[in-house]
Amino acid sequence: MPQFSYKARKRSGELVEGVLEVADRSAALVQIQRSGLFPIAVADAKAGAVADGKPADKGVNLMSLLPPGLQAQLSQKRKPKLQELATFTTQLANLLQSGMPLTVALNSMTHLQTKGIPSEVSRDLKQEVTEGRGLSDAMMRQPRIFSDLYVNMVRAGESSGSLVEVLRRMARHFQQFADVQAKFKSAMIYPVMVICVGILLVIFFMTVMMPKFIEIFNGFNIELPLPTRILIGISDCFTNFWYMVITGFVLLALFILFKRFQSSEAGGRKLDEWRMKAPIFGEVVKINLFGQFARTLGTLLQNGVPVLTALKITEQVMSNGLIKEAIAKTREAVTDGKTLAQPLAQSKLFPQLMVDLVRIGEETGDVPGALNNLADTYEGELQIALRVMSDLIGPVLIIVMAIVVGFLLLSIFLPLFRLISQIH
Repeated sequence: MPQFSYKARKRSGELVEGVLEVADRSAALVQIQRSGLFPIAVADAKAGAVADGKPADKGVNLMSLLPPGLQAQLSQKRKPKLQELATFTTQLANLLQSGMPLTVALNSMTHLQTKGIPSEVSRDLKQEVTEGRGLSDAMMRQPRIFSDLYVNMVRAGESSGSLVEVLRRMARHFQQFADVQAKFKSAMIYPVMVICVGILLVIFFMTVMMPKFIEIFNGFNIELPLPTRILIGISDCFTNFWYMVITGFVLLALFILFKRFQSSEAGGRKLDEWRMKAPIFGEVVKINLFGQFARTLGTLLQNGVPVLTALKITEQVMSNGLIKEAIAKTREAVTDGKTLAQPLAQSKLFPQLMVDLVRIGEETGDVPGALNNLADTYEGELQIALRVMSDLIGPVLIIVMAIVVGFLLLSIFLPLFRLISQIH
């Protein structure tokens, strides 16, 4: 009777290898599945390794013939959006939930259309897993697609035997953040449109209408009022080539200085502090940051990631330098044996509600639950804050536009009034 060598995984994710003496390959697959294992590869023991019943590819890999630098450029993949990661993760969880072995599920993923994540990603993952690596190890080799957060949660799911549940939680996690981003962007559409239209109108007035008024004013011997002289100077900057060049250089220099200031440690910290203290906008930024911190840390802890690793990943995920510093100090304090709530309170950055609920979660042994409840609370508050910000920005922009239009009209009509008074 022929012998078949196989590779399979237990529900815990552990790799198992062995040899079976059965009638054919189908019988080998049935026997492996009856043993509670997920078959990865089954091959004739005499014929050599075969991945999923298909002969190993003997073709030449053209990429391997290119220089390493060019290989890296060609294989570079763009970072997917949160919505795209949520869709990819949901699809993989659904396939595994249906009972498919991991390699079969990854093979099916190569045929599913997932925007932002090319089929080569699933194909590479399948190849890695077929060769005996864990899914988390395979994902670690594609850092532009799968972040440390993703890899560590998958690793936790593999070790606990609950990979499908972890994938579903992760999909919800990405979907929730994608929804928050979408709401923030939709809240900013109206203000951005008003600002753009206002800028275009001002440019049109300065380049087309104002030169004609200047010609009229120059034809009369009258002293122009200060607002009109200011407007003429601004109009010259729009219509005179040399003024445009000088203005462009000044703006470019200011932009470069701002970028250098932003990239410096002190400058970036100052800007992050300003964003959190800015009127109207600052409240939205703070609520979003606290919600992101609570959701990320809570999700990691809920899926069995060690607290120090979870804090390190959360620190990397956060975009605000002040929050990063506070998390780093919290991680050091936890390493020294302190509770999570103590350093959070000492940072004077996190709200008292978060500190109190984390302390209660530590006392009851359910810190992930406390953090996820906090995240739900902050996401609800964020929706309200975005609505308030959107409602306030509208009137503020109307007032600003009224001031600009009023200044333009005043600059035009004051000289006209003087002309009329001279005629009488």
